[in-house]
Amino acid sequence: MPLDGYGELIVSSVRLTTDWLRHAMIGVGILGMVTLPVSAQVVEEEGSKDSLASVLIDPETAPRPTLMALRAAGPITIDGRLDESSWANAAPATDFVQSTPRTGMPATERTEVRVLFDDNTLYIGAMMYDSEPDRIVAQRMTQDFYSPNEDIIGMSLDTFLDRRNAYYLMINPNGAIRDGQAYDNSRTSNVEWEGIMRVETERLDDGWSAELAIPFSTLRFDPSKARQEWGINFVRRVRRKVEDSMWAPVARRTRVHRMAEAGYLVGLPRLEGNRNITVKPFMLGERASGTLPRAAEQGSQGDVGLDIKWGLTPGLTADLTWQTDFSQVEADQEQVNLTRFPLFFPEKREFFIENSGTYAFGDLSERNYRLGASPRDFTLFHSRRIGLLSGQPVPISAGGRLTGRAGGFEVGALNMQTSSTDLLDSESFTVARVRRTVLGSVDVGGIFTNRQVLRGRSANDVSDRQAQAEYNRAWGVDVNARLFGNLMVHSYLAETHEPGQSGNNQAARASLAWRDAFWDMSVLYRSIGEAFNPDVGFVRRRAVRHYYATVGAHPRPPVRGLNEANPYLEIEQYRDFDGMLETRNVTGGMALSFLDGSVLTLLGTDRYERLDREFSLSGGTVPAGVHEFREASAKYVSDASRPLSGEMRIGGGGYFQGARRSIGGTLAWRVNRHLGFDFGADHNVIEFEGAPFTVDVFSGRVDYALSTRVLAGGWLQYNDATREMITNVRLNWIHSPLSDFFLVFSERRTSEGEILDRRLTAKLTKLFAF
Repeated sequence: MPLDGYGELIVSSVRLTTDWLRHAMIGVGILGMVTLPVSAQVVEEEGSKDSLASVLIDPETAPRPTLMALRAAGPITIDGRLDESSWANAAPATDFVQSTPRTGMPATERTEVRVLFDDNTLYIGAMMYDSEPDRIVAQRMTQDFYSPNEDIIGMSLDTFLDRRNAYYLMINPNGAIRDGQAYDNSRTSNVEWEGIMRVETERLDDGWSAELAIPFSTLRFDPSKARQEWGINFVRRVRRKVEDSMWAPVARRTRVHRMAEAGYLVGLPRLEGNRNITVKPFMLGERASGTLPRAAEQGSQGDVGLDIKWGLTPGLTADLTWQTDFSQVEADQEQVNLTRFPLFFPEKREFFIENSGTYAFGDLSERNYRLGASPRDFTLFHSRRIGLLSGQPVPISAGGRLTGRAGGFEVGALNMQTSSTDLLDSESFTVARVRRTVLGSVDVGGIFTNRQVLRGRSANDVSDRQAQAEYNRAWGVDVNARLFGNLMVHSYLAETHEPGQSGNNQAARASLAWRDAFWDMSVLYRSIGEAFNPDVGFVRRRAVRHYYATVGAHPRPPVRGLNEANPYLEIEQYRDFDGMLETRNVTGGMALSFLDGSVLTLLGTDRYERLDREFSLSGGTVPAGVHEFREASAKYVSDASRPLSGEMRIGGGGYFQGARRSIGGTLAWRVNRHLGFDFGADHNVIEFEGAPFTVDVFSGRVDYALSTRVLAGGWLQYNDATREMITNVRLNWIHSPLSDFFLVFSERRTSEGEILDRRLTAKLTKLFAF
């Protein structure tokens, strides 16, 4: 059937689909009452099939285990084999317990993890026994690989034993590593943290093993303690079974870096603190051409710069940067915007992503919760405001950052200086953040941001310069809490100030969210004033009061192959400050999660939009007035652990005074652990008064890994709305720990063939540790 015919079929079925979903949601409460005891019975019956030695463990009440670290009797060679005698002498962490799919049951495959140390290094050795070693899933060799699709051994280290913050590591059988930091008991995480460490793995006839060495200088801890005691936990993932098991038992949906449920690592003696100074200089050469002024004027050039990291105290780290460069960062992913609001683009630059959780303030995303608003709606500090203008780089001359803990407070301070350009004066950006945990589970914090124009430093004084207010300042306070294990409270109050400002310049939020094994519910109130303007942040919609509520259930029906069903209902409204309704959305949804990791999601939404003024799209104009319409969509995500996997999206229905139909998806082909291809497409047909137009985005990617240290990739994108094609090709050779050579080709051209910006960049970095 042609795409247009299929789209018409979708449109004609919207009313029926939406009505079905609405009626289905009426039965959520009944479904919960009926299915919960059935699900419990199924788990009990499944458990009875195991041997008599299998005992269901309650993660909530199980005691936290303890592991003894042993001093190595001799040198440890990191080769993945665990053949030194010290490994055999160390007591193992074993008896892992499933968190999914059968929470509280013993792991189906045996895992043993041991910890050794010497004066300078912490060693972790893990043996992952497997009854079917030929079915181990290990797709990638890239750093920071996507761990849910692979067999892994993972661990978390709470070196201050504050039960809230941690370093975490995930290792797959190829020796690829994903490392990061987690904050606030797993509420936020930072995958861009990179530590100096070495890992090797070995495939064996009865499973696989991993050997890891972490210098103590990579970690922060309190050297004043006579004996170190850390929080620790381990996770083993057997992907073909969609099974996660942990050493310290945790509830379903809980990640390994939720440190309140972690076990304990003992046996470490007093450890010497160190300043841990690392210096990372770089040099680069670049050739640029194109019709954009920045490319045409630049030509060929070379540059040098420097990054310094200094551990001032065991808890505080200072980062300094000079002549900051981000030429190796890949291009933004192209997006389709079919709304009247700005798009949010995530940060990709390593300097700003590292420790970004410290500065987080605003709406948040939380795993397993529907909260009604996220950082894509409002964040008081969005680092892309520094050194970027409309996606194009603005030179950063120097900057500094301080992050860590001091006297019971979590603190962060940042200042960056940009250089003047033909369009902008030089600017100074400042952010200061402080938080403290009180009453065990309540976080209270504050933040201040400032953007200040540095007058008199401009190299040019021309009439077409970008208009810049002399300053823009913002402050905010927030209170967040997790109570009774399942209730999350999130609230903030923020205010902005700039010259000539008038009107309501505040933003506020109060929300409650509940999530347990069966129910999820949340309510939200937000208020964003019309004059609220965080120049160093992002706000999607102003001059509104936002109301949101949702209720959903998570039964586990006795259906073969089905892991969980999740019917839910969402209701939200946006009203202006006179109480007039601007937007209303009522959404009924059903998400079906299967045991192989695939997910099917069905949605139906009834929409109301009142527009005070028209807005334009690439192919038409949406007039002012009241618009009521319905739409439906379906999405299927297949088992991503298979060599060939993908995602399919289809939808249609009304669109303001017209109609819209869409189809899109991705296709991923993992040829082997070295080579992979990814393709993506989004096709949208919008019709106003019988005049259709399309909005499309297409992409293709190839990744090749010669090893975990030599990586290459290419990415091609086409955006129909801008009529531009974006190419990005990158070679990365990690010649020593945290030291790289990059060769990057990037190009932006129009569909007519005009080259807007073309660049070839070579960049070399080298880390020196003291």
